[in-house]
Amino acid sequence: MIKIGNISLPDFPLMLAPMEDVSDPPFRAVCKDNGADLMYTEFISSEGLIRDAIKSRKKLDIFDYEKPVGIQIFGGDEDSLALAAKIVDATNPDLLDINFGCPVKKVACKGAGAGVLKDIPLMIRLTDAVIKGTTLPVTVKTRLGWDDNTKNIEEVAEKLQDIGIKALAIHGRTRTQMYKGEADWTLIAKVKENPRITIPIFGNGDIDSPQKALEYKNKYGVDGIMIGRAAIGYPWIFNEIKHYVATGELLAPPTIEERIEVCKKHLIKSYEWKGPVVGINEMRRHYTNYLKGMPNIKEYRSKLVTLKEIEEIMAVLDEIVLQYAGYDFERSAIELINYHEHCVV
Repeated sequence: MIKIGNISLPDFPLMLAPMEDVSDPPFRAVCKDNGADLMYTEFISSEGLIRDAIKSRKKLDIFDYEKPVGIQIFGGDEDSLALAAKIVDATNPDLLDINFGCPVKKVACKGAGAGVLKDIPLMIRLTDAVIKGTTLPVTVKTRLGWDDNTKNIEEVAEKLQDIGIKALAIHGRTRTQMYKGEADWTLIAKVKENPRITIPIFGNGDIDSPQKALEYKNKYGVDGIMIGRAAIGYPWIFNEIKHYVATGELLAPPTIEERIEVCKKHLIKSYEWKGPVVGINEMRRHYTNYLKGMPNIKEYRSKLVTLKEIEEIMAVLDEIVLQYAGYDFERSAIELINYHEHCVV
């Protein structure tokens, strides 16, 4: 069992990464249904919370069925983060997470997110301010460093633990890498192997299959893994990893009926939480992933991203089920692998 403060998680927990414009309550609901052990909100601006910005406040919405769930905040000012922590405290999540990993320019270049990696003393002060501003367990998500010359995560992990964080999630890239290249987990492993480190260490980056999850578990010794992009349109990855780690066997991929059923639930929750216009519009980014691997799907996908009424979208989804009933996703995946293996590059 893994403990984060007073939160108990199973051995080798699987977490849904906080992803901007993705990890909202509708998406979290389908991930929870399919095996996610701990989830985080999209990151929330401390300044936005203090200003009572509608978008920031909306991101505080959490529901009992999601628990345990953490709210993630970011910012570059101690007072603002401390006040934001008090606001988060009142919403009663299970933990509060600080984002020191977001690499996008509008965040990092304003001295927040991964931008804090250039000033470790500031990172410690910001974290300390949050810890003092909340009664919740505080965790941190960060990266290896700002660039190849400043991969200081080993030092950072010790200092963050010393001031009181309860767990650390590490993305295996630097800020300058953004999301390019392969994630390097060797430094994550060094943090975990450090005899001074007693808090849970979670790895993040490039986990996109049950096989890789088990390989990285055994190779790098992390306490759990955080999954981001691989869960978009494929929340089944959590249960698939759990089954493979427990048995060494792969689950059959979800059928078309199962894919559409989950897609519908995601759509309905998006419609209910965001309203008919925004809820429908923001679901459009997910259809490609739910329908990935299906032949001749372009026409249906085009309808899904242009229709404006939920009843019409549901009708198209029902039509897809009828059209592709019995489609063998497992066989198509094997054929694709064999195709690539026999290609001459």
